[in-house]
Amino acid sequence: MTTHPDDAGVIQTLLDRFNTQRLPRVLKMKEIVDRGETLEESEVKFLVDILADIRSMHPLLERHPECAALVAKALGLYKEITQKALTNETGK
Repeated sequence: MTTHPDDAGVIQTLLDRFNTQRLPRVLKMKEIVDRGETLEESEVKFLVDILADIRSMHPLLERHPECAALVAKALGLYKEITQKALTNETGK
């Protein structure tokens, strides 16, 4: 497996962004959908952007399988939020 010299710094930056920006916002969205409310368009776009970022990180994640559990957990949270948001939106 090939590693890149900047991987450690990139991973640290991604973790910092996740902990300080993304996770707090996503947890607020979870509170919203758990109350039976719907998400704003900007919140949906935020989730779409996160998923696009994760797709673009695929090569980095392949080089660092130790990150897989965290990414899987975050994806599970995003899935839970989107499913609940859809349920709230459709009323089903």
